[in-house]
Amino acid sequence: MPALDPRVEKSLHNIHDALEQRGELLSLERIQAGYAAFRSRFGPDALKSLDGPALLNAMHAHGNKESLVYWLEFKNDEEFPGQSFGSIAGGSAHKFGLFRRKETNQWVTGSPTHDKNISEADAITLARKHRDQLLLGVALLEAMQPGADDNAYLALQTELEKQASDICGLAWSHKYWSLLFPEKLDDFHNERFQRYNLLRLLEIPPPHDGLYVCAGRFVQLAANMNWLMNHLTTVLNERNGPPVRYWRVGTRLGGGEGDFIWPAMRDGPYAAIGWPELGDLSSIAVGDQVKEAVRHLLEDKYPGDPRNLGRKAGEIRNFIARMEDGDVVIAADGEQVLGVGRANGSYRYEETEPADAPHRRPVNWISTDEWKLPNSAEGLRTTFFPLGKYPDNITEIERRLLEEDTAPAPKLSAAITNRMQRLSGIPGRIQAILERKGQAIVFGPPGTGKTYWARLTALNLAAIGAFGRLFDKLASGERQIVEGTDQTAGLMRWCTFHPSYGYEDFIEGFRPQQNAAKQLVFERCSGIFKKLCDDARDSPNQKLFLVVDEINRGDIPRIFGELLTLLEKDKRGLEITLPLSGDRFTVPTNVHLLGTMNTADRSIALLDTALRRRFGFVELMPDISVLGTASAGGSIPLGPWLAALNDRLREHLGRDARNLQIGHAYLMDSGRPVADFTHFVHVLAEDVVPLLEEYCYEDYGALARILGPGLIDEARQRIREELFAQNKWPELVQALLEPAPEIVTTSAAITAPEETEETGDTEEPEA
Repeated sequence: MPALDPRVEKSLHNIHDALEQRGELLSLERIQAGYAAFRSRFGPDALKSLDGPALLNAMHAHGNKESLVYWLEFKNDEEFPGQSFGSIAGGSAHKFGLFRRKETNQWVTGSPTHDKNISEADAITLARKHRDQLLLGVALLEAMQPGADDNAYLALQTELEKQASDICGLAWSHKYWSLLFPEKLDDFHNERFQRYNLLRLLEIPPPHDGLYVCAGRFVQLAANMNWLMNHLTTVLNERNGPPVRYWRVGTRLGGGEGDFIWPAMRDGPYAAIGWPELGDLSSIAVGDQVKEAVRHLLEDKYPGDPRNLGRKAGEIRNFIARMEDGDVVIAADGEQVLGVGRANGSYRYEETEPADAPHRRPVNWISTDEWKLPNSAEGLRTTFFPLGKYPDNITEIERRLLEEDTAPAPKLSAAITNRMQRLSGIPGRIQAILERKGQAIVFGPPGTGKTYWARLTALNLAAIGAFGRLFDKLASGERQIVEGTDQTAGLMRWCTFHPSYGYEDFIEGFRPQQNAAKQLVFERCSGIFKKLCDDARDSPNQKLFLVVDEINRGDIPRIFGELLTLLEKDKRGLEITLPLSGDRFTVPTNVHLLGTMNTADRSIALLDTALRRRFGFVELMPDISVLGTASAGGSIPLGPWLAALNDRLREHLGRDARNLQIGHAYLMDSGRPVADFTHFVHVLAEDVVPLLEEYCYEDYGALARILGPGLIDEARQRIREELFAQNKWPELVQALLEPAPEIVTTSAAITAPEETEETGDTEEPEA
């Protein structure tokens, strides 16, 4: 395998380090113990010793949690962390070639469309065949030399197809052999996953098909990185995710001879196709027979050659129903590639210009450099085409995406960037929900950054909508338009719910006012949301946002009232009559509502059901990765310490403990981890300890188990607050580390800079 692109290799190392810090890589001891447990129960010697009904049930009885098929698909515990060795879950039991149907207790073989009931005797015969073919595969793998090349793995594939033809193409047999020979096989149990991950590494996979022909590439890469195979595939899964499709979309209507629509697609940003006479296809885009439904419409609106209609129906079906979020899209004009992007939204029908291309999918165009695919003929004369026949086309696309990811500055023009800005990470998740539903709630334990992310997302989306730039790129006057001033309301507005907050504050109500005669009178006033909607109707091309902090602390059904009906995306624009004023009221489509919710106060399950249906939800949990290798005063590695604290909290606080964890934001200051030990002590004494005291309801035994006996005087039921004094800090460090001494061996602790005795400043590494 050739050397990796340095940028790819760097990203793999970064992800490996992050996974290791978060404790998401299995230890060598646990991996070896899992392999040993599997071999002891299902290895060659164990299978050879079984026959008859015992063999059948040991291999194929799904209801038996001690069976081979259960271990391979479902078992995932301390004894055998099976999901970490590659998942084969999903689909039907037909993937094993043999199973017993639960309803009838009948043994079944065949396929989902052509299954066949067989007797127990025939099932035993088939189980023997499977067992014997597994053993033949074991012999082939035992004979394979370490460090084998592509040719050797092609030979392995060929022999397995001869000697184990019934099972060699199945995921479960691949997982079986990979558990016995992890030094010779990868634990991707699906050929599409194998090839996709190689392409993402900018590697052309071997030309032959088969589950075993790519294995040598992963074996060599693991050796080059000096990683266990399991660690390599875990890193690749984290970096690359599940396979995506690659699509080519044309930029001219009418089969390449019509109007050039790339500028509109680029600035939209979206991908678009023609056939306007078909009308809105949303109702059939989610059906089971999409292609047939599209073909019938084509026959009516665009009659022509039946063969051509079938091909075009397939292209339209792919566009409206098969392209998924995250898929890669290239926009091309003949052989010339004009843009590369990622799909990030569902099909929609829009009759705005260009009206001849109303079928659209949102796409974040990442690059608009012009270039040609190595094999330009792929999909050349089609409107929408899946790429993949030529692997070098995919690697070139991935290379272009990698260049954009690692570029020091955007290559797009300012005008294009203004129109196509998409957020990433947590704001990107919130943005997607707001676009889909109109309102979202960010929820999680305290200190996970809910309010920060909600406010930042609303500010950025409002800034992009008004000025095409992120909020921190705006001039002072532009920021005032987004945030508002003492005299004017901004595009992003803010309120906080509390127990006394009511309908009159949110929609409308009577409030005391002083009239011209300086008399106290009650006047009907619009609440914050009604004012927002009124302003949104006056500015239909501008997006407005309301952030409701602590949304779960208010009496939501009373506050929202009839608004619950109007919030739904498909009911925006409908009118109702407000009961107090009699005014006609609507919620415009350009209004977005974003709430935050602290799950330590109230579980999301307790929210009003009608409200939950109308909101999308983004969960934020403690994320120690943002703390990196930071250490408080060189003594407390923040990430590992917080992770261990939350482990003990979940263990000792009962069923709702997950929602009571301590968020990473407590250990952050101005976006940076707390490195000063004085600051850390203040956070501990004034934030963390009081919060845990509240959780434990004066149960000092539980508090001692969470914080450690060195900090809690259980007998006297008190916090040893004297440890917070500077002269007691060495004892405080000991008390904090004592419950989980292993954290001092983590990479965060090992790489943390130590304080010098004289100044307390961190030492600079030697040049």
